[in-house]
Amino acid sequence: MTSNMIPAAAAGQRKNAHAKTIALQQGMASALDFSDTSDFDDANRGFIGTIEDAVIRDAGGNIVWSQKEYDFLEDKYAPFTVNPSLWRMAQLNRIHGLFKVCDRIYQVRGFDLANITFIEGDTGLIVIDPLTFEEAARAALELYEKHMGPRKIVAVIYSHSHRDHYGGVKGVVGEQDVAAGRVRIIAPQGFMEEVMSESLLAGIPSRRRAEFQFGTYLEPGPQSHVDSGLGKGLGKGTSGLIAPTCLVEKTGERMVIDGVEVVFQMTPGTEAPAEMNFYFPAMRALNMAENACHTMHNLCPIRGAKVRDALAWASYLDESVDLYAGQADVCLAQHHWPVWGTDRVLAFLSEQRDLYRYLHDQTLRLMSHGLTPREISEQLMVPNELSRRWHTRGYYGAMVHNVQAIYTFYMGPYEGNPAHLNPLAPSDAASKYMDYIGGIDEAVAQARVDFERGEFRWVAQIMNQAVFADPSNQSARQLCADAFEQLGYQAESATWRNSYLLGARELREGIRPRAKDGNAISIGVVARLPMPLFFDFIAIRVVGAKVEGKALRFDWRMTDEGSSHKLTLSHGALSHRPGSFGEAADAVFSTTRAGLLKVLLPQEGLRAALESGEAQITGQAELVIELLEGLDTFNPLFNIVEP
Repeated sequence: MTSNMIPAAAAGQRKNAHAKTIALQQGMASALDFSDTSDFDDANRGFIGTIEDAVIRDAGGNIVWSQKEYDFLEDKYAPFTVNPSLWRMAQLNRIHGLFKVCDRIYQVRGFDLANITFIEGDTGLIVIDPLTFEEAARAALELYEKHMGPRKIVAVIYSHSHRDHYGGVKGVVGEQDVAAGRVRIIAPQGFMEEVMSESLLAGIPSRRRAEFQFGTYLEPGPQSHVDSGLGKGLGKGTSGLIAPTCLVEKTGERMVIDGVEVVFQMTPGTEAPAEMNFYFPAMRALNMAENACHTMHNLCPIRGAKVRDALAWASYLDESVDLYAGQADVCLAQHHWPVWGTDRVLAFLSEQRDLYRYLHDQTLRLMSHGLTPREISEQLMVPNELSRRWHTRGYYGAMVHNVQAIYTFYMGPYEGNPAHLNPLAPSDAASKYMDYIGGIDEAVAQARVDFERGEFRWVAQIMNQAVFADPSNQSARQLCADAFEQLGYQAESATWRNSYLLGARELREGIRPRAKDGNAISIGVVARLPMPLFFDFIAIRVVGAKVEGKALRFDWRMTDEGSSHKLTLSHGALSHRPGSFGEAADAVFSTTRAGLLKVLLPQEGLRAALESGEAQITGQAELVIELLEGLDTFNPLFNIVEP
């Protein structure tokens, strides 16, 4: 619901809600049933305790997570600068603490973007998804132990390959316990390959774009960050990874872990390329990982990822309904809150299934009439019965980019118009647009009129062209920012809001400097990768043009693991295979895992590792050194809203 007051302008350059925005917020408030409080009842059910304001600190005493800054969400009514439906979700995601789900199953929610789930075995705890950061995972475990007593960890289950579900693992278990076999790490087949693909190979652009998706560096407030759709936000801290010791390969596979029977359902290609659900027969509890949450999810997140298969997603949800829904008294997931009652679980999963099936089938139907993604999404945004369910609303995903994802999954990004086969580069095209309009000053003047009419989508589009034509033009930057801001205020999707508002801020202020950049790839994670994945990471850093005419064949030996890999540099590309070139090798590079970490550390480096003997090169050493020292480095703060 919305209030009848326009909020005062915040500090800095933020603006109030435009009259058009106010009208849209009021329309949303009257279109949905805000009297339905069942989600709030479910989100609070089973509450045991929490830590005040969910404040979590790192080893140095610095705050890495806090819900205190979101006290403004205690207001019942949404200000006009926030979509009232998103305000409601933001209030739900502010509920935090330890909750009992059912006998032997507990969750800590609101300490991270995701949930951590604890299953009580006969002698210890099974942990499902240890959050993004070690500090948050450790705080969640301490909260459980405070109320339920200390228990040893016997197993960790990763539901899927996204960092908010594995990054905090070292906050609950140590690598030595895993190596000694005291703790099992269980994950779906393909887990490590997909972690590598999304978090490392595409890690730099994905994490920079994730700042826009999650609003990571937006300060909380009614004209800024209110939520991230799946949870309050990302937080910060120390992130790592311990590789799985056991992979689940097929649906119906059963394990008994410390006296607890688990039945797995494989769901590859859904919310993550490697993902699985699990059913606990003794507790009649079904955990849907991230395949059924209280939102329309992403078929391709705006941070970028492999496009997800909407048809497979719907089919796996149908399989969940068929196999488990009638046997489940509670349905929980690794985001949001559970649903209790067999009939409610059945309805919830059925509607989630229908959501993705509807998106898929209607996109394909309209695509078959020759419509493009933008044309299709305008039609599918018409409200229908399914869209009025709170859990199908687009708080994290959105109809527009989900339609684009489905189209791309089948047809690729090109929609068939030859004008889009090889268009000019953005800055070049922008300059031509401005020339045709009569210059940037004329474009700004016309766009101001359109802004007053409330045509923010168009103003954002044309002023983006102006900014790319001349990034120094302050009039264009400010008007584009103003349009982004109003679109952010209107957005029901938290990820759209965050993206628009961070875009507005960067146009107004530029990219703010960081004391520590969280977008950098963790060297500790890279150094622990299986060697084939490590070589793939090295290969994307080879500057092809610089090594175009060079050829090199060398062996890479990990002496502590007894493995050998043959690497070939040819035509600017680095390939690798297990094995050895033998006497045909130009060189042999030898190291250990500890030496590899030293090689990768900026303050140590390859030559320091060679001098200390933690790495050795025989044969044509300078060729190997030249290759490794010439690897590309990336700026994790590249421009997005300007060239």
